[in-house]
Amino acid sequence: MNTKIKTQTIVGLGLLTAIVVVLQAFALSIRFGVFTITLVLAPIIVGAALYKWWAGAWLGFVFGVVVLLTDAGAFLAVNIPGTIITCIAKGVLAGIVAGVIYKALESKSKILAVILAGIAAPVTNTGVFLLGCLVFFLDTIKGWAEALGYESAGKYLIFGMVGVNFIVELVINLALSTAIVQIINYAKKNSNV
Repeated sequence: MNTKIKTQTIVGLGLLTAIVVVLQAFALSIRFGVFTITLVLAPIIVGAALYKWWAGAWLGFVFGVVVLLTDAGAFLAVNIPGTIITCIAKGVLAGIVAGVIYKALESKSKILAVILAGIAAPVTNTGVFLLGCLVFFLDTIKGWAEALGYESAGKYLIFGMVGVNFIVELVINLALSTAIVQIINYAKKNSNV
């Protein structure tokens, strides 16, 4: 990799990292149900598409750290290691999966690559969150479900905690797909990324 490309990669990743931090901080004021929605999956997808899966992993890591520092208090009070693992893993894996899917399909169709990466990122993010809830917080979630009148922890997880958020995150990513493709095309055309 030549010096120009290294510099462009560092600058681009730095900008995307800042965008992830700002968007996640902004998202704290937007709630659908119990949790804030995730607005940062789009820049994670852009980073993964421009700079490969490792960039998506980095941006997902930053996202996980911001969530830990700003919005994980209820879970930290129950299980600190479980919260750290869940927050970091969901972001990192969402970035990796988006990057791998994008790169696998990019040569066939950039729009298809972005759409499928845009679907995979929130599915992975939400799926890992649900898995973390089952592994680390099930007893607590059962108590929350019972207190709120849900028949089971599973119904509470799907309908009370993540259902609406997941749909909003998915719609945002799909709505931004065309813009994401344009950003990627412009960046690649003008910088040899």
